[in-house]
Amino acid sequence: MVARGAGAPGWRLFAAEPATLGWAAAALRAARTALERPGGDWRCGGTWFVGVDALDNGRDGSVAGVPLAGRAVAEALGRHGPQVWHRAQLSAVRPGYPRPSDGESPAAFDFRLRRDAAHVDGLIAEGADKRRFVREPHAFILGIALNDSGPGASPLAVWEGSHLPMRAAFRDALAGTAPADLGRTDVTDAYQAARRRVLAECPRRLVPMKAGEAVLIDRHLLHGVSPWETGAEAPPEGRIIAYFRPQLADVAAWLAG
Repeated sequence: MVARGAGAPGWRLFAAEPATLGWAAAALRAARTALERPGGDWRCGGTWFVGVDALDNGRDGSVAGVPLAGRAVAEALGRHGPQVWHRAQLSAVRPGYPRPSDGESPAAFDFRLRRDAAHVDGLIAEGADKRRFVREPHAFILGIALNDSGPGASPLAVWEGSHLPMRAAFRDALAGTAPADLGRTDVTDAYQAARRRVLAECPRRLVPMKAGEAVLIDRHLLHGVSPWETGAEAPPEGRIIAYFRPQLADVAAWLAG
């Protein structure tokens, strides 16, 4: 059963159920270990653990023998077929987020603070000019909350319906490009122009989550992390969500929608 966001274009939030609650409990134990490892990838003044590939899950998604299952997982697999699950990202946020990161420009920090660092996953910024290319063509984004946090504890932000104009912009930008060159073609200008339109026209929604709730996000949906609200409550480890982003075979499939 969809708990909230039913019919919301580009994303769906699923209620916690025994399968996801069991997996979240096992993943939380593993996540606490990962967050305490020396040299962990904490950014934004120690308020955001990026945690790419940080969860010690199996290729079937299981953690400590607990299978990755539930309605959100089933829907993702129903749409995209069987997956070999990569090690999940552990996105942990603590009070005070965001603070400036070392090397983060004032403009970038301002965008993080005012616009939740809104982005489409899979576009990698390269070079001194931070030009963007589709290097990681994901099939979908699946997030599962590992613990209970208050609604102001830096929830996920999504721009409803943004997957449609973003997808159209990428298709236009890459129209006529040879398949082998799709991932090597600069999409920066098209991406930034479409993002500006989305931020101005699409409704921003916050998606607070409790342990075991799962969110399924279209790969082209604009999304980000909202600032931590004063007085928001969360466990000592912070708000933690595990994210899976299985990759497609190529950029052509990514564009197909």
